[in-house]
Amino acid sequence: MKSYIFLFLIPFFSLTSMNAHGQTDSTVPANDEFDYSLFTDAAGVKRYATQKVINQSPSRIVSIGFEYHDRFQMNQVPQDASNTIADYTIRNMSGFRAQVNLPVISNDKFIWQVGANYWGSQFTFKQVPGSKFESRLQQNGLHSLGVQSTIFKPLDEKHWLVVQVAADVNSSFSKIAEISRQTLTLSGTAIYGWKYSDRNMFGVGLARTYRAGALLHVPVIFWNKTFNDHYGMELLLPARGYVRRNFSTTSMLQLGYELEGNQFQLANAAANGSLFLQRGELKPRIMWDQKIAGFIWLNLQAGLRMNWRFDVMNKAGSREIADRFYENQLTNPFFFAISLNLVSP
Repeated sequence: MKSYIFLFLIPFFSLTSMNAHGQTDSTVPANDEFDYSLFTDAAGVKRYATQKVINQSPSRIVSIGFEYHDRFQMNQVPQDASNTIADYTIRNMSGFRAQVNLPVISNDKFIWQVGANYWGSQFTFKQVPGSKFESRLQQNGLHSLGVQSTIFKPLDEKHWLVVQVAADVNSSFSKIAEISRQTLTLSGTAIYGWKYSDRNMFGVGLARTYRAGALLHVPVIFWNKTFNDHYGMELLLPARGYVRRNFSTTSMLQLGYELEGNQFQLANAAANGSLFLQRGELKPRIMWDQKIAGFIWLNLQAGLRMNWRFDVMNKAGSREIADRFYENQLTNPFFFAISLNLVSP
């Protein structure tokens, strides 16, 4: 399971007509009965699908946030230079998150965006770590730095295509010199879709992703639908899915889940070289979005961090039991997050 990132699509169109007093328009019949066929689009004008649906959650251009996970257990961890295992209590895990997504080209026929993101996690252990694996987590935490490029191409008024590629550097590095090719993961998604109306978009595609920790290639279903002025849904399965309650144009509540993760290099964490942490988290959560002023919005989240995968491997990309140093033994804490976001108009 997993997925990646995807683009949402929302149409906005308005038409205004004006009549001047004291003048006679030769296109208007004398009996004031309008022939609306006279006001149709000019011949040869092609219209294109837009990238959102009505009342969709706002697209973030810049986002800066903080995430906090409550106490949880890390059990059955192998210790260095012995055949023993140990259980650890993590008092908390916290970190900053940031994202920038800027348009390079944006018009009716083509939208190209480029962006960057950061995801940090710092672990605070109750006990003194007894292996290089826990020591590395406590001293340096986990860091993910990435860049991505997304293209939305409407083919006509009903059909569209989204392509996204991303590269991430993921490690517990304490200095830039520790970054290597083995810290790099590459992801990508392609979706072909249909825009049935201003309230309904659907698409299918394929993704290469590390959201579940290990590399997977999975089919993708995209579906953004607004049922009425108050309710809708935003799905990019299997990566995430939400139902939405719009209280107004400036506030909304969402309930759903997201799958997050990647593969992290634990530089020099083992005596014979690096270890690789395959980390995947399923996060059922509730989110509140509120406009503060202008294009500045506040986002609040609360939910449960459910451990999907937390396997430490001796080889990058491997899922073989023989290459496993530590297997998925985390308990599931509550978490909350807060962010300030500059959103698109």
